[in-house]
Amino acid sequence: MEYRTLGRTGIQVSAIALGCEGFINKSAQEVKADFDFAIDRGINFVDIYSSNPDLRAHIGQALEGRRDRFVIQGHLCTVWENDQYLRTRDPKKTIESFDALLKALRTDHVDVGMIHYVDAEKDFHTVFDHEIIEIAQRLKAEGKIRHIGMSSHNPIVASMAVKTGLIDVLLFSINPCYDLLPPNEDVDVLFDQQSYAGALHNVDPAREQLYALCEREGVAIDVMKVFGGGDLLDQENSPFGCAFTPVQAIDYALTRPAVAAVMLGCKTQDEIEAAVAWCRATPEERDYTAVMTHLDRFSWRGHCMYCGHCAPCTSKIDIAAVNKFYNLTVAQGEIPETVREHYKALEHHASECVACGACETRCPFGVKIIESMQRAAQRFGY
Repeated sequence: MEYRTLGRTGIQVSAIALGCEGFINKSAQEVKADFDFAIDRGINFVDIYSSNPDLRAHIGQALEGRRDRFVIQGHLCTVWENDQYLRTRDPKKTIESFDALLKALRTDHVDVGMIHYVDAEKDFHTVFDHEIIEIAQRLKAEGKIRHIGMSSHNPIVASMAVKTGLIDVLLFSINPCYDLLPPNEDVDVLFDQQSYAGALHNVDPAREQLYALCEREGVAIDVMKVFGGGDLLDQENSPFGCAFTPVQAIDYALTRPAVAAVMLGCKTQDEIEAAVAWCRATPEERDYTAVMTHLDRFSWRGHCMYCGHCAPCTSKIDIAAVNKFYNLTVAQGEIPETVREHYKALEHHASECVACGACETRCPFGVKIIESMQRAAQRFGY
């Protein structure tokens, strides 16, 4: 395993680290077995964004007796309501959820207290001009948080946070596709295939500037969305028209300035092993440039580009949004909590499709929309 310094915190972390998604819906015994497997391979770093109480408790049990050898990045501003995780900016709920996190993890502190999911400038000011940042600073003063961090998908907002001098760690989405796109407050833009339809070349300046800023200020970046929700590993879904290997995608992220680790939501021990393979991979195996040369070789026939030409829908369904959320579930092999929340928020759902076919006559890419609505309704349950 390669270990890197987590910026100005001085903490040594494994370059390959664990996101918590892969442990959701597993038993305590299964989670412990996965942690044993990861630790045996040198992994010592985990990010816990989810407020799922069972998940938190299972990770706490898995780390019992070896907490001091593991670096925990726990999130502030996530709560568990109606059997699902939600983001909050409510001070009382934030404190209660964080206290519950410490209790479940059987620890008196987390190494990084990550302010959760700040993408919009308005939300940035809600966090940094009011009580949330004060709560984080108070918890740090009490020793319950050793270092303050923030997660974001927007390089402009992330840069604003770094410039405050108040955060030491940034959890940021990095992969070759996202790096091409300009800043946006809507994270869904990153998942939208239409965003890659035009000619895009080189890293967007705002992202490049963020990485340089973090490098300069000693703010460590740990990376989420390394595989782009799975799209980069799938030839059909990759905007490059060619699939990356896990090692290539990991190497791309780990070669960005200021990056200390990649947080991978591995669901199986085979996936953990495939990620750790980066450590022993040859330069040829790590080389991602050959894949990126396929940037302009697109073929979208039968693939939803989320362009909206199918509208208006007789049943007022946002067809592009439904397809987008469905495709995210296919890429990840399950329905992530965030995707379930976004789909639920739609005014109309796939089950409302009356199969009139009007949308299909307007689709420029020949997508079989009626079938896609049926698949989405079956996947989401409505």
